[in-house]
Amino acid sequence: MSGWDEGNVFYSDQDLVDQNAVDNGVANRLVVQGKFKEFIRSYGELNGYFPYRASLLQNSSFLPVNLDDLDNFDMDMGDLIRKNPAEYMPMFEAAAADVAVGLKAKVAGDRGDMEEPTSGDVQVLLTSKQNPMSIRALTADSISKLVKITGIIIAASRTKAKATSVTLLCKNCKSTKVVPCRPGLGGAIMPRTCDHPTQPGEEPCPLDPFVVAPDKSKYIDQQTLKLQENPEDVPTGEMPRNMLLAVDRTLVQKIVPGTRVTVLGIYSIYQAGGSSGPQKGAVAVRQPYLRVLGLEQAIDGKSRGALDFDDAQEQKFKEFARSPDVYAKICNMIAPSIFGHSDVKKAVACLLFGGSRKFLPDGVRLRGDINVLLLGDPSTAKSQFLKFAEKTAPIAVYTSGKGSSAAGLTASVIRDSSSREFYLEGGAMVLADGGVVCIDEFDKMRPEDRVAIHEAMEQQTISIAKAGITTVLNSRTAVLAAANPPSGRYDDLKTAQENIELQTTILSRFDLIFIVKDTRDHTRDMEIARHIVNVHATATSVAKDADGGADKENWLRRYIEYARHSSNPRLSESAANALQTKYVQIRKDMRQRQNDRNGEGSPIPITVRQLEAIIRISESIARMQLSPEASEEHVAEAIRLFTVSTLDAAKSGVAAHITVTPEMRTEIQQVEAQVKRRMGIGSRMSTRNLIEVLGRMGMSENTVRRALIVMEARGEVELMRERRVIQRNA
Repeated sequence: MSGWDEGNVFYSDQDLVDQNAVDNGVANRLVVQGKFKEFIRSYGELNGYFPYRASLLQNSSFLPVNLDDLDNFDMDMGDLIRKNPAEYMPMFEAAAADVAVGLKAKVAGDRGDMEEPTSGDVQVLLTSKQNPMSIRALTADSISKLVKITGIIIAASRTKAKATSVTLLCKNCKSTKVVPCRPGLGGAIMPRTCDHPTQPGEEPCPLDPFVVAPDKSKYIDQQTLKLQENPEDVPTGEMPRNMLLAVDRTLVQKIVPGTRVTVLGIYSIYQAGGSSGPQKGAVAVRQPYLRVLGLEQAIDGKSRGALDFDDAQEQKFKEFARSPDVYAKICNMIAPSIFGHSDVKKAVACLLFGGSRKFLPDGVRLRGDINVLLLGDPSTAKSQFLKFAEKTAPIAVYTSGKGSSAAGLTASVIRDSSSREFYLEGGAMVLADGGVVCIDEFDKMRPEDRVAIHEAMEQQTISIAKAGITTVLNSRTAVLAAANPPSGRYDDLKTAQENIELQTTILSRFDLIFIVKDTRDHTRDMEIARHIVNVHATATSVAKDADGGADKENWLRRYIEYARHSSNPRLSESAANALQTKYVQIRKDMRQRQNDRNGEGSPIPITVRQLEAIIRISESIARMQLSPEASEEHVAEAIRLFTVSTLDAAKSGVAAHITVTPEMRTEIQQVEAQVKRRMGIGSRMSTRNLIEVLGRMGMSENTVRRALIVMEARGEVELMRERRVIQRNA
C-alpha cells in the first residue's frame, strides 16, 4: 500500500533497514561520530586557522566539507563515507550539530550572554576533486555508493515538504507514535498494530488503527531536479540519458534549468508511483535516482574546478598572445580543411571568443555574444563551419531548423506522469547557455518558430508564462546559423530582399551576415578541386596523425576558455571616437541609397544594433590577443569585417544597384505596358525578340532590360538566363 495522505506526507511499505549497510569493522557508532567531531574541531593549518570551525561559526545551517581533507585526516573515515554514505552521513551531520552547539556556547560565554544555545540541523555538503563518471557508467554495483557525475539541469519541480519523522495517532486509544522517514524519496512504514497495552475494560485497538497527524510531524524542504548528459558527451546516434536528483534543505531553489552542475550524491533507488497498474507484479523493479550531498554550479558553462589553469599553461597562452600575428594564427586554425572563405573563418573566430558582457547600473544587461548568419548557395561549406564550431566551442549544441520547434529551441512545460505537476524543460538555447548554438537549415524553420528566438538572441533570456509557471531562463549563447536563398541558389538578378527571405526583425539580431556564393571561375575551381582531392588522398595519413590534430583542437578550445575567463576588454577612447564617426557615415550612405531607390529600404537595416555589433567584434579581436582594451586597429578590422559581410549583403543584387530617375521611370512604365500587351500570363518569349520588337518602337535595349529586372523584382515576370527566355507570371 503506497500513496499520499491528506497531509502530503508520503508513506510506503519499504523496509527501513538498509541490507547493504555494513559497519566495515567499526564496532561502535559513537567512536565514528567522535572521530567526525574531532575532524571538524581540529583539522586546520599550521598557523592555527581551523576552516571548519570558522565555517560553522559563520553559518551553522550547512558545512562544506572537502573529502580530500577527510582523507588527509583519516583515510578510513573517507572510505566509510564513499562506500556507505547512507549509514555514516547522518552521524557526520549529528557530529557537526554537536560541534556547532559547543562553539556557540563558547562564543556566548566569551560575550557573557546568558542564553543557552540550542541545537539545530546542520547539513554537510561534500566536495571532491575526483574525476566525474558518466551517467551511462552507473550500474547496479553503484547502488548505495557515493558517485560524482556532471550534466545540465533541464527541469526543476516546485518545492515540497518532505517529512523527516511522522507522528501517528491511534484512532482507538489516542496514543501517539513517532516513525522516522527514510531520506531522499523514501517514505515511512505504517505499523499495522498499536503497541499500547490494553487496560481492563478497554476495547483492544483494531488492525491498522493509525492516522497521520500532519501538524505534529517534522518536515524539511525538498525539490526534485532532472539532470541530462552534457550534449558533447552523448555518443553519436544515441539519446541523451537523464537522472533524477533529490535535493533538500539549503540546496533547494538554488539551481534553475540550463545550469551546468557537478553533483556528488548517493546512488539510490525508489519505487515508481505508476507501478500499481499493469506492472503491479514487478515489485522488485526500482527506479534509480541520486540523493544529492553536494552540488557545484558551473561558471560560464564550466565548473569551478574546470577553469583552473596551471602556471605552465598560462605562460604558454600569454606568450602566444604576445606574438604579432595572433589574429592570423587563430583564423588559420579555424576549419583548416575548408579552402578559402578567410573572412568567414575570421567571423567564426570572433564568434567563438565573443565580446565582453556588460551590466549597467540600472540593471540592464548588454550581451557580448556574437551572432553570425551564413546565407548562400549549396555546397559552399556552410554546414562544415557549423560542425567545426560545435566541435571547437567549449559548450555547443547543434540542431537543424527543419526538425526544431519553438519549444525545442527555447523551453517547454511538461506534466509529470506520476505526480501530475507541471515543470519546465529547457531547449537547445537553454542547454547551450555560455556557449554556441549551431542552427543549420535556418530558412526551413517555420516563421512562428523563428519568432520564438527573438528574445533569446538579443536579451539572452527566455520568458515562460504557461500552465501557471511564470519564469525567465538564461540563454547567454551565440548563434551560428546557415541558410539557403528561397530559390535554392543566390540570384544576382534579384534584389537583396528576395534573396534573403527573412524578416528584418531576425536579420537585425545577427551581427554579421555573409552571402556565400558559388562563383564560376576557372582558376578558383582548379584550386578548390586540387584542395579537395588532396584532402581525400591524404585522409589515411591524416588519420594516423589524428592525435596531433586533436591536441591542436584541444589547445584552441583551452585557449578560448582561458581568453573568455581572463580577458574582459573595453573600447579605448580613440577607438570609440573613430567608431562613432564611421557609424554616422554608414548611416548617411544607407539613407542616401534609400533615397536613390525611391524610398525602398534594405532588408538588412543599419541601426544601433549594428553599432553594438561592431563594438562586440572589436572586443572579440582584442580578446584573442588578451588585450585589456580594443584599439583603433581592432575597430578598423571589425568595420572591415562588417563591411564585407552585412553591408555587402544589404547592397547585394543587380537590381539593388539600379538608380531610376524620373525620366527613366516614365520609359520603364511604357516598356512594362508593352510587355503586358504582347505577353499573356503564362506565355514565354525570347528576350532577344522582345528587345528587337520594342527597339523598333524607339525603346533602347538598356531601358528594356531595366524594366524586365524591375518586373522580375515584383514577381510579374521570370527571367530564365540559361535559355534567354522571359515568362510572364500572374
